[in-house]
Amino acid sequence: MSDLLVIAERRGNEIHSSTFELLGKARELSIKRPLTVSVVVLSDKPVEEDSANSLFSGGADRIILAVDRSFSRFNFEPYTKTLASIVREFAPEIVLAPATTSGRTYMPGLAALLKTGLTADCTGLDIEEETGNLLQTRPAIGGNIMATIKTPNHRPQMATVRPKTFSALKEAYESKSELVNFEVTPDLTQTEAKLIEFHPIGAGQKGVQDAEVIIAGGMGLRKVENMEPIFRLSKMINGTVGASRKIVDSKWIGHEAQVGLSGHTVKPKIYIAAGISGAVQHIAGMQTAEFIVAINRDRNAAIFNFADIGLVGDAVEILNELAKSLESEVKR
Repeated sequence: MSDLLVIAERRGNEIHSSTFELLGKARELSIKRPLTVSVVVLSDKPVEEDSANSLFSGGADRIILAVDRSFSRFNFEPYTKTLASIVREFAPEIVLAPATTSGRTYMPGLAALLKTGLTADCTGLDIEEETGNLLQTRPAIGGNIMATIKTPNHRPQMATVRPKTFSALKEAYESKSELVNFEVTPDLTQTEAKLIEFHPIGAGQKGVQDAEVIIAGGMGLRKVENMEPIFRLSKMINGTVGASRKIVDSKWIGHEAQVGLSGHTVKPKIYIAAGISGAVQHIAGMQTAEFIVAINRDRNAAIFNFADIGLVGDAVEILNELAKSLESEVKR
């Protein structure tokens, strides 16, 4: 039986939800072609029992645990060299990782070390039963077409997948529950890079990929000062600020807030799009939101085709009115 390897994403001491999404997809692929699903965890401390149990019930047959103090924060060289050593030892047919900031960083380096290909930012995965070729689907040409890519001549087949693309298992998987401790030798953690200092961005606020409520701004806001009611509303409703690509390119806000094909794919309970026209690249990143509210002066804007509620009017004026109404309710 061949191996499928999922590389776990950690956020602090927690296993990120994107890991369970990939495990769910891995189990789906294993129905078509028998696969042992392993999950690799790089950590500075042993995995707690609850975390291990959640990985097993989430779809893993095996946990490969690599523990070293150099993994307390993401570090490119120790990560890629250790992962390459693990892949060489277990020889998986497929290697999957979340297309997070860290996944997008180490996976190209890992593919280079292993002399194989990598398909980045996939939004669909399937497998050919006979050949074991992974069918890796991703947007191409600015999101105007969907390309399906194969890697028939090299193994392992490697792909990163956008978080929120797939779903975790709804029912607990009855796992084989094999825990393997991988020895991290000193040569694997040697690096010339040194952490000088660390400044967290948006401490206390969830990133857009993890947020349940997102208020996103677009160029319909006209100027950077008009982002203020979005930040004000976001604090009042415990939401997270998002943005279109043009807002980010204009440096009104950092890339961490960008929603869309060249940013983040999100799946919140509520998505409020203020002054966003609804370009296909942006829609691809937020259309799976449970409830979408669109605010735009142009009643023909494409965003209204995807909205549950559409408000036609000046986004800045409407946002300010919403903020005032909420503030008056809080004061009562």
